Amino acid sequence: MRIMSRPKQRAVIARELMMVSRAAHVLQRTGLAMAGSMAGTFVAAQLAKGHVAVFGTLAFIATTIVVGAVGFYLGIDVPKPAMRGTGRIDTVELLTAAGIFLAAPAALVSVYGIIFDEIPPRAWEFVIGSWWFGGAVMLATAGLVGRQQRPTQKIAAMPAGPIRDQRLRR
Repeated sequence: MRIMSRPKQRAVIARELMMVSRAAHVLQRTGLAMAGSMAGTFVAAQLAKGHVAVFGTLAFIATTIVVGAVGFYLGIDVPKPAMRGTGRIDTVELLTAAGIFLAAPAALVSVYGIIFDEIPPRAWEFVIGSWWFGGAVMLATAGLVGRQQRPTQKIAAMPAGPIRDQRLRR
């Protein structure tokens, strides 16, 4: 059994806590991606019931599922901007809100249609598909733009005292 000094113990504990936090974040993002792909599956299934040739293709269904997964993975958890009173509209926040506002009702209407075996009029099929793709693309765009504009700040608990071990300086 190795005896560590207090600063080294703190550094090890801080590193372990960061790893748990990162793992929790990955689990959260994966869950959101699964929710997005599930919603995309419902939208694709509802649109395929309408007997429009393009909506029934495997490529369309796969695209709907992938766009949902990517959109929900990237767009819902965007780093917050630095608190500054600029008086400008936060484009990333607006895109995220609009994307959720469009994608969620499209999925809800699709689930309703599947469960109650309702086929909406052809014009509404295009509206539902547009809401879904528009919302999911807005979410993905907001996530990508937000991550480029707002670099995430890495916060690590620093041990008290100087760090002598080179591996702990990172």
